[in-house]
Amino acid sequence: MIRKLLPYTKGYRLWILGGILCSASESVLELMLPKAMSDIVDVGIANGDRAFILITGIKMVLMALLALAGGVGAALFAAKAGMGFGAQLRQAEYEQVQRFSFSNIEHFSTASLITRLTSDVASMQMTLMMSMRIFVRAPVMLLTALVMALTISLSLSQVFLVSIPLLMMAVALVITRVGPFFTALQKSTDDVNLVVQEDLNAIRVVKSFVREEEEKEKFARRNEHLRDTAMRAFGFVVTFMPIITLIMGSTMVAIMWIGGHYVYGGTMLSGDLIAFFTYAGEILVSLMMVSMVLMILTRSIACGKRIVEVLDEKPEITDVQADSALKVGDGSITFDHVYFKYHPTAEGWNLTDVSLQIRSGMTVGIIGGTGSAKTTLVSLIPRLYEVNDGAVYVGGHNVKDYTMETLREACAMVLQKNTLFSGTVAENLRWGRADATDEELREACRIACADEFISAMPDGYDSRIEQGGTNVSGGQKQRLCIARAILRNPKILILDDSTSAVDTATDARIREGLRHALPGATKLIIAQRIASVMDADLIVVMDDGKISGAGTHDELMESNHIYREVYESQQEGVGIDG
Repeated sequence: MIRKLLPYTKGYRLWILGGILCSASESVLELMLPKAMSDIVDVGIANGDRAFILITGIKMVLMALLALAGGVGAALFAAKAGMGFGAQLRQAEYEQVQRFSFSNIEHFSTASLITRLTSDVASMQMTLMMSMRIFVRAPVMLLTALVMALTISLSLSQVFLVSIPLLMMAVALVITRVGPFFTALQKSTDDVNLVVQEDLNAIRVVKSFVREEEEKEKFARRNEHLRDTAMRAFGFVVTFMPIITLIMGSTMVAIMWIGGHYVYGGTMLSGDLIAFFTYAGEILVSLMMVSMVLMILTRSIACGKRIVEVLDEKPEITDVQADSALKVGDGSITFDHVYFKYHPTAEGWNLTDVSLQIRSGMTVGIIGGTGSAKTTLVSLIPRLYEVNDGAVYVGGHNVKDYTMETLREACAMVLQKNTLFSGTVAENLRWGRADATDEELREACRIACADEFISAMPDGYDSRIEQGGTNVSGGQKQRLCIARAILRNPKILILDDSTSAVDTATDARIREGLRHALPGATKLIIAQRIASVMDADLIVVMDDGKISGAGTHDELMESNHIYREVYESQQEGVGIDG
């Protein structure tokens, strides 16, 4: 794990080194003060040497100032290195997620990825900051204080032969017990975030079904589980503190008792006992700091493993065999005996032996029942998923021959469940093409029949769109997304039931506008209404992952019973409505 995360300290290693040096120098200087104080008591005061007391006092002031400077420097360097490391690690993790295919993303829940990008990274950067301060300071103080204590009294130092092993045993016991709880703690955090995310994204559904109380109970259960896990994890830490205090207190009492007898018997100076007592306190405090850092490291290890899981996830769709110079020449599409399933271990295929040829510039309608794999079929064109067997060709080349950026720039896809981002209407439209002019925005919206409601908005194209497009209707959202796709001027335009929320008249106007605006583009229209595709050059009927039939409206009415049944049922519905 350390090997995986170490590269993200690049650019901040000098800051880390500087922080370590500052922490070490601060510790050494602080530990020189008790010895100087001992000299003042045993030499200066005992001999009445004011000059010695003054000079030693000045030295102590200088050492204290230098130690202060070292402490400030250590804190500054630690903050700089920790925040920089966290930012680079977070950036790398986010960029890795952007490289994921849909199947990769399905390995992690969205809530878990958010936790790994936020609290897990924050834990790692805090660990680095604390390690630079405490994990350097504590060992230096421990070793230096131990050496100084041994030079003062070897016999009195034998007290540490009991206290130090006891402290180490207590630390080892807690760390071995608390590790699994920290792993469970991060998983519980994922579960809480998942509930919050789902409820906020679907708040309208929650309220429309009056499910507030049930969702409160679901959140309460997961929140209580998080609380219980946290209490068990940190309960060990809380239990550990009284044990530390007991060992430290007992050690101090033993030093006072034994050392007092040494001073009384004349085998030890009182100043040396004061210094030894101070060094003993530093030794025990250092051990406590090391133990606390080790427990923090235990949690960080759990967080680090979760981060490395994301960084080590191999994107299933890559540009390994792609030719970066190859461009999409036209919008022709060929499915050559394509087989596909979402999960490699699944028994059945989602697409079975699909073969289809579509000439560039054609308008192709795709219909079929729910679960017939219509969306799956078109998702293979821009390589949102990878075929298991067979091949998909675009512009006469296998889609794997293009870089994903080149292929997807030639395709524009409008989904039934459309997404808008927080920002203005114009900013959302320019996702299609960043350099689009205002006139091009208006023209795209006119074709998509979005201009009529944009002109009624308070600030027109500068009107604010809330996160997820919650302040526009479903039909308005669909038309904005169609306009965004038009601005791309794609070779292939995929409309996945993207006019389901608009009326039939508007649907017809949009299709007519697309015919004139993108005459050379291949248009694939997934629809539930046959009226939306009956004038297409080719209509494909999907059934259970297979092509049941393909042809014009008249040909399918003659040859395909599924198409005929759907058409007749919709005509009956129109008659009833009329």
